[in-house]
Amino acid sequence: MKSILITGGAGFIGSNFIPYFLDKNPDIHIVNIDKLTYAGDLKNLKEVQGKENYTFVKGDICNRSLIESLFEKYDFLGVIHFAAESHVDKSIVSPDEFIKTNVFGTFTLLDVAKDYWMESPYQFKEKHKGCRFHHISTDEVYGSLGETGMFTEMTPYAPNSPYSASKASSDFIVRSYFHTYGMNVVTTNCSNNYGPKQHEEKFIPTIIRKALAEENIPIYGDGKNVRDWLYVLDHCTGIDLVFRAGKSGETYNIGGRNERDNNYVVTKICKLLDEKIPRKNRRSYSDLITYVKDRPGHDLRYAIDATKIENELGWKAVENFETGIEKTVFGYLKKYAKL
Repeated sequence: MKSILITGGAGFIGSNFIPYFLDKNPDIHIVNIDKLTYAGDLKNLKEVQGKENYTFVKGDICNRSLIESLFEKYDFLGVIHFAAESHVDKSIVSPDEFIKTNVFGTFTLLDVAKDYWMESPYQFKEKHKGCRFHHISTDEVYGSLGETGMFTEMTPYAPNSPYSASKASSDFIVRSYFHTYGMNVVTTNCSNNYGPKQHEEKFIPTIIRKALAEENIPIYGDGKNVRDWLYVLDHCTGIDLVFRAGKSGETYNIGGRNERDNNYVVTKICKLLDEKIPRKNRRSYSDLITYVKDRPGHDLRYAIDATKIENELGWKAVENFETGIEKTVFGYLKKYAKL
């Protein structure tokens, strides 16, 4: 049975991807390595626990000897690299952890894979021809947009936070291993994900959690920051497609074409909560919206142009924001309100 290494699979996107991928590929063995920091939770993977073709390893991607031992034991034919420190606010307070995990961790994985799969630059070992390293990145590496325009794969990098700078650095390391060593790599840069299993500190879970607790719902600045919202299961289909069919050395932007500002998002969620679980005082949850001091380096607008993956690989997002957010709210209501 062929084995693939998934890093950070207990996090939000990874824990949605693993069940999806195993369901499509029952003949593939997934080894999931995760450090289980605050953002990783094995409860997110309960549907694959006990499967013969799934193995969990608690560990740090920066631990080279551990990564080398896993390659030797499982003979990986692919790597899908989700593992990353990803919370912008935390990167402002503790940037060193982001540099270590996102930059050095990515380098460690790449370098071990290169040494295991390849005889020399541009020369793969016979049994490892076709082995691929897929790096999962973010649209935040491109910086901030004005009121118009969209990020394409050709947009110059302009990261504005320690988080996005660390991800930009990791993207460049992946690129360098393609051009210098001829490694079979692909990179995907996604827009803001939302959906089931997201950590409660993130924007949409925070809105729902605070509302249900009858606490102020904090919105940075004036709430006019715009994001392109991508339902996580749509993202999973895009990752799978690029891993299987993407062109080596290429980058693919994955976005939902669902631009919404934070004011719209919080208001929409409050309306859904008003309908599904009204407050005891019968007032709208929107009364709890509270604007707070903006965070440093807060990008105004992100928008992904997904034309390349749509045209070249035939991918398309299924969920629009209105259908996706309703599914998301109902899912979190089952978690927080025990519906």
